[in-house]
Amino acid sequence: MKKYLLFFIGAFCVLNAYGEAVVLSETSVSDDDVVSEEPFVAPQTTKTYPSARTETYISEQIKPASKSLLSNDTSDPLFLIPDNQFLSDTYLFHVDRKLRLGQYIGYGVNDNLVLHVNMHYQVDFSGHDEHGFSATEFGGVYRMSHGFNESRIISDALFGFKLWGSSHVRTPEYADSSYYAGLRFGRQFTGMTLSGTVKSTWVFDDERGLSYIDFIPEAYFRMKYDWRTGIGFDLRKSTNTDLLDNQEWLNLKLLRQYGNTQYVGHFDLEFETGEVQVGADIKILF
Repeated sequence: MKKYLLFFIGAFCVLNAYGEAVVLSETSVSDDDVVSEEPFVAPQTTKTYPSARTETYISEQIKPASKSLLSNDTSDPLFLIPDNQFLSDTYLFHVDRKLRLGQYIGYGVNDNLVLHVNMHYQVDFSGHDEHGFSATEFGGVYRMSHGFNESRIISDALFGFKLWGSSHVRTPEYADSSYYAGLRFGRQFTGMTLSGTVKSTWVFDDERGLSYIDFIPEAYFRMKYDWRTGIGFDLRKSTNTDLLDNQEWLNLKLLRQYGNTQYVGHFDLEFETGEVQVGADIKILF
């Protein structure tokens, strides 16, 4: 009995060991069945951030201006009427108790030469009876340099004369025969124009003959929404201060542009006498 019991226990242990071996053999994976996997790498994302804007408003201002930007900016101090186009400038202003209504017509003969006619009618409220038409001005502008070189300096020659004025009207000083010649130069940028003008005028009259010279520096700014503003000084020196005083004018203007039309308001102040001139004009390019 003891023998059978030992035999039974031994057989049970052998069967149990064999069963465990079979199970292990079924659940094990051979080397052929092993699938090689790439190591996991998190995806790399590169996000592009907008670069910081380094240009300032001033840097925008000093960029050379394009022709399209300047083609119809008729109040720019260096504006030249394009070839085969007309500029009409109708103006009204009040100074020294005198009201003046004027008309300017300019024509672009070509890309270098502009000819114009300018005259106005004056009503005098000061009691000096200086009523009537002024001398008619015939003049022109010749562009000597368009500013296409590296310096981009623009230069113009100015010339003209006045004839046929009423003896009771001064425009702005005298209605008798007068002649003028000058030089205008400057540079145009995207947001501004800087210019300077030197003009000499000779008045040929037996009783009131004299000459005077004008120095006119100007700064003109193009703002958003087609707004423009300008500031300038007119420093006038006379050869005969008994007939014409030396003058120092501050000139301010503000305008709004609609297509080829500009509506301009002016305010001018003379420092020595405190004289004020206010006015407005409409400029149309066609």
